[in-house]
Amino acid sequence: MNHYDTELLRLEETYKSALKADVSGLKNAILGASDSSLIGIGSGGSFTVASLLCNLHETYTGCISRPSTPLEVICNPTLALSSPVFLVSAEGKNPDIIEALKRARHHSARAIHLLTNCSDSPLMKTVAELTDIDVNVFELVGKDGYLATNSLLMDAVLVARAYAELDRSTKNLSDDFQQLRLKEQTISSWLEDIDSFTRQTVERRGLIITYSPGLRAIAADLESKLSESALLYCQLADIRSFAHGRHLWLADRTADCAILALVDPSLDTLWSKMLELIPEHVPTVTMRLAGVTPSDLIAGLVAEMRLVASIARYSGSDPGCPQVPQFGRDLYYLDISSYVAPPKVVPDHAERTKFDVLGARWPSIGRFGSMTRALDSFRAAIEEQVFRAIVFDYDGTLCPPQLKDTVPPQAVLNQIIRLSDANIVMAVASGRGGSMRDRLREGLPEQVWKKVHLGLYNGGWISDCATTAEPEDATSEFLFHVLRIMNRLRTIGVPIVRIKCNLPYQISVRFVEGTDTERMWYVMADALLQAGLDVAHMVRSKHSVDVLADGVSKSRLVVHLIQQFGLLPEEVLTLGDQGAWPGNDAALLDHRYSLSVDLPSRRLDRGWKLAPSHKRYVDATLWYLDRIQILKDGRFHIRFDENMNV
Repeated sequence: MNHYDTELLRLEETYKSALKADVSGLKNAILGASDSSLIGIGSGGSFTVASLLCNLHETYTGCISRPSTPLEVICNPTLALSSPVFLVSAEGKNPDIIEALKRARHHSARAIHLLTNCSDSPLMKTVAELTDIDVNVFELVGKDGYLATNSLLMDAVLVARAYAELDRSTKNLSDDFQQLRLKEQTISSWLEDIDSFTRQTVERRGLIITYSPGLRAIAADLESKLSESALLYCQLADIRSFAHGRHLWLADRTADCAILALVDPSLDTLWSKMLELIPEHVPTVTMRLAGVTPSDLIAGLVAEMRLVASIARYSGSDPGCPQVPQFGRDLYYLDISSYVAPPKVVPDHAERTKFDVLGARWPSIGRFGSMTRALDSFRAAIEEQVFRAIVFDYDGTLCPPQLKDTVPPQAVLNQIIRLSDANIVMAVASGRGGSMRDRLREGLPEQVWKKVHLGLYNGGWISDCATTAEPEDATSEFLFHVLRIMNRLRTIGVPIVRIKCNLPYQISVRFVEGTDTERMWYVMADALLQAGLDVAHMVRSKHSVDVLADGVSKSRLVVHLIQQFGLLPEEVLTLGDQGAWPGNDAALLDHRYSLSVDLPSRRLDRGWKLAPSHKRYVDATLWYLDRIQILKDGRFHIRFDENMNV
C-alpha cells in the first residue's frame, strides 16, 4: 500500500460525507446561473470539478459553458463580464487561483461563486478583502497527497448532487458507494479485465485518451493525474478529433502508445465502427458508461482514479507522494501578479456604458464626439454643484444585488455615519418594506436612525429609520386586477415563487432563482396589456418585477426631501443601479444630478456611471462616496480624479 492507495481507501467515506452535506447554497448558485453560460475556473484536480460543472450545466441548460485555468482569466478577466464565475480550489493555497479571483471580481458584472474545502486559507483571506463573493465551504476530513483524490471526489459529488436534485427527472446519486457502476460491470471487474492492457500501456509509456464530449471531465482528470505524476505521456481528443490526424501516431509511433476510449451510449455505435479500423497491434480498451448523468460521471471519476493506481503499481511509482524537486515548488509558488500585468483599463468606460444601454455594441461603436461632449458636460456640472442631500437605492447600491436580506457592508455603514455627522440629509429608496428598515437599524447606531429617511415600497410609503409604524391597509382596484392576472400566470407554469401584495402601493413578483427578470417583465407586460392595463409603472430589479400603483415612484422620496427641508432640486444627488427603464431606479436616475453604479440612464445629461468599469454595485457606491468632500453647514460636493479609472 502506497500513499495513493491509502487515499483511495478513504473515497467511500468521502463519498458518504458529500451525500450528507447541505448543498442548498450551491444549488442556489447554480439556479442563479441557469439562464446563462458560466465560467468554471480551477487547476489540477479542481479543473476537473470545473469541467464537470460546465459539462452538467451544458447538459441541463443548453448554455455553452467554459472550464478555464486561472491563467486564462488572469490574462483576460473580461471573460467574467457577462457570465457567472465558479472558482474551485480545494486548499486555497494556489497563488494562481487567488489572482484569478481578484481579477475576476474586479471585472465581473455577474455573480462570483467559490467552492473550497478549507475555511482557513490564503484564498479565504482574499475573499474577506473583497465584496459580494458567494462562498461555499465544505471541509474535508484528512488531506490529499500530491494528487487530488478525496477533495476532488468531495467537490464532484457536491456539484453532481446539486444538478441531480435540481432536475426533477434525474435520479439522485446512490447512497451506496459500492453501487457505482460502469455500463456493463462493476469498476473492480472492469479493472481486472483490462489488467493486460494496463501492463502494456506502462511498457509503451504513452496513452491516447479519446472520449465522448459528455465525459470530458473524466478524460481531463485522467490526463491530469497521469501527467502530473509523470506516469505516462498523454494525449486528449474527443472521438472524432482523434480521427483528424492523431491516428498517425498509430502508424508512425506504434510502439509508443495505447488507446483508452471513454464512451457513452450515444457514441457506442460510432466508436465500435472506429475500433474495427484501428490496427490490432495497438492496445485498445473502452470504458463504457451508461450515460452522462451525474451518477455516471462520478462512477467514471472513481474508475479512472483506480486505473491510475493500477498504472502506478506496474510503474513502481507512488503518485500520492512523489519526490517533488525544489524548482517544481518554486514554479508552483511564483507570484503571478508580479509577472502578468493586469489588462489596461478601458479609458472611455463611461461612454461605453451609455452606448451599451442604447443598444450600440462592438463593432458598431465608432468615434462619436457627441457622447464624449455629453460626458464632459455632465461631469463638469456635477463637480460644480454643491449638494445638501443624497438619496440611495438599496439593493445593488448599498447592498450586493442578491435575494438575501442583509445588512449593508461595514464600509457603507461607516460612510452613512460620516454623512450623518456632517448633517447631510440622507434617504434610501427601495422596493422592500420594513425589512430594509430593520437591516439598517441593525447596522447603524440609534442616533443615526432619525436622520435616514426611507421610501419603502418603491417610494409609496415615506418614513424614517426610527419609525416602526406600518402603513394602514387600503384597497386598489388596479392592483387587485393585477393580482388576479399574476396568480393566473403562476397556475399555467410561469416560474413565479412569490406574489407579495403591498396595498395600496405595489405588487411585487419574485421568480425561481436564476430566472431572467428582463424576460419575465415582457411576459407580465404582455399579460397586462391583454387585459387593457397600463404597463408604464411596471419596473424590474435583478430579482423581481414590481407593478406600482399610480403615483408611486422612488422620485416621491426626492420630492419629500425637497419639501421637508426646503431644498432646491439641484441640491439633491441620487444613486442607483438600474437606471434604464424598466429598471426600478429609472425614476431615481432621471433626477438631474444622478449617478449609476451599474446600468446608466439612457439620457445623456444625467444618470452616468462614472465609476471605473471594474467597480460595480457596492464597490462603485464606495468609489463615489470616497470622493465626496464635506463642506460647512451640511453641504458637500463631489470631485472625480483626473484619472477616473483609479
